Amino acid sequence: MTGRPMLSGGRVHRVHWVLGTDRLRAVCHCSAEREFDDPVALWEWLHTHPAGHDTTPESGRSR
Repeated sequence: MTGRPMLSGGRVHRVHWVLGTDRLRAVCHCSAEREFDDPVALWEWLHTHPAGHDTTPESGRSR
């Protein structure tokens, strides 16, 4: 994937698989990060910006 530009901007969300685990890491456009076991909870957290960006872990842990 060399030579391809990385998307950026105010509406870009990223989801990364945490190597060696069953967890996913969500990264919001505001740089907030959180890990999740449940992909549905992950997307709900990303889409409820900024209300979903609290520091209380529900199904994930805050970063």
